[in-house]
Amino acid sequence: MKLRTNHLWIAALFLTFRCTSEMEENLPEPGESGQEAIHPPVETNPANTNYAPAFAGQTRVNGVKTVTPLISVVLTSTLTSPWGITPMPDGRLLITQKTGTMRIVTPTGTVGNPITGLPAVNSTGQGGLLGLCLDPQFSINKMVYWVFSENATGGGTVTAVAKGKLSTDESTIENAIVIYRATPSSAAGNLHYGGRILFDSTGNLMVSSGERSDLSTRPLAQSVSAAIGKILRITKDGQPATGNPTFTGTGALPELYSIGHRNPQGIAIHPVTGDLWQSEHGPKGGDEINRVTAGANYGWPTITYGVEYSGATIGGGIQQQAGMQQPVYYWDPVISPSGMTFYKGNNVPEWQNNLFIGSLSGMHIVRLVIKDNKVTGEERLLASENQRFRDVTQGTDGNLYAVTDGGRLYKISKQ
Repeated sequence: MKLRTNHLWIAALFLTFRCTSEMEENLPEPGESGQEAIHPPVETNPANTNYAPAFAGQTRVNGVKTVTPLISVVLTSTLTSPWGITPMPDGRLLITQKTGTMRIVTPTGTVGNPITGLPAVNSTGQGGLLGLCLDPQFSINKMVYWVFSENATGGGTVTAVAKGKLSTDESTIENAIVIYRATPSSAAGNLHYGGRILFDSTGNLMVSSGERSDLSTRPLAQSVSAAIGKILRITKDGQPATGNPTFTGTGALPELYSIGHRNPQGIAIHPVTGDLWQSEHGPKGGDEINRVTAGANYGWPTITYGVEYSGATIGGGIQQQAGMQQPVYYWDPVISPSGMTFYKGNNVPEWQNNLFIGSLSGMHIVRLVIKDNKVTGEERLLASENQRFRDVTQGTDGNLYAVTDGGRLYKISKQ
């Protein structure tokens, strides 16, 4: 276990002194009127496009810095491509590994044996064993739900959802069964599976599915007869949940909750409003944070703040269209946002209801301050670690835990 003192608290010591410049003399001190000191935007690199945001604060918002002294600990670095992490009722953490097994890790970093018994995954490319969640009655029924990339009958792969019971000795998943497949499958490439899953307040499952990346499948994000490029809402048995929105169009699927997504690798529910929020990989530029509402269309690939990796314009090169939702926030250049969580603990009071997002290509953890459904501040945590942060969650102890593609599990807490 390696101890690392977050460099952010050192800088935070200076925030209690007013700077002498005329500009900074007028900024609020930390905690003054319930606000944090304002800093320049954290992103300083040039954008890939000259697209203008739809409203102020939609991108490159002012920076903020955590004042509370923090400490980060590497609990273990022996995981194999961890992808999803969720707290267990007793404080331990259940983690998926991309290659197809789960592991239980204690808060002190002891890693359990691989949990087997799951359906075979196709771990090629961006595929594998992906996000997971526990049944709200897990303490009683030991049920686990997860998303994975599955070889489809007839060829190609599909984003699938499965469930099973964690055995008494915690060595295997018993009676694992696939409850849902986001069709159509694709043989064009093993990319853009989405892959996050959580329970909503009604006891139904919210699942994110990617549009599979290929130019042939990309338009299906707008098709109501396809389950790819969507947020889905299903029951524990994989059926369309009661109360889902009704989309118009031939063959509209009743499990659809929202449409027009590219590769949504993060979903989280706001602890106060109960709203569903989502992170989404853009192309070259245009990574998004969305507040997802039932029946809404989030635009991909018709509108986007990004361009093709070649630099070519996507579609008509437009960023706004009637009937399509704007992202609450976007990044250009990209940071590759993945798993995310809202902070609802008391250990770091200034983090209350803030959104934390794992950043892959950006190699940091994003902290977004949100007020009235708008982003008012952005901070980058653990940026010096040089790690691709895949998922982040809040433990039962009120601390943050994050996993990286390199196999690390971090604990981030008040010093």
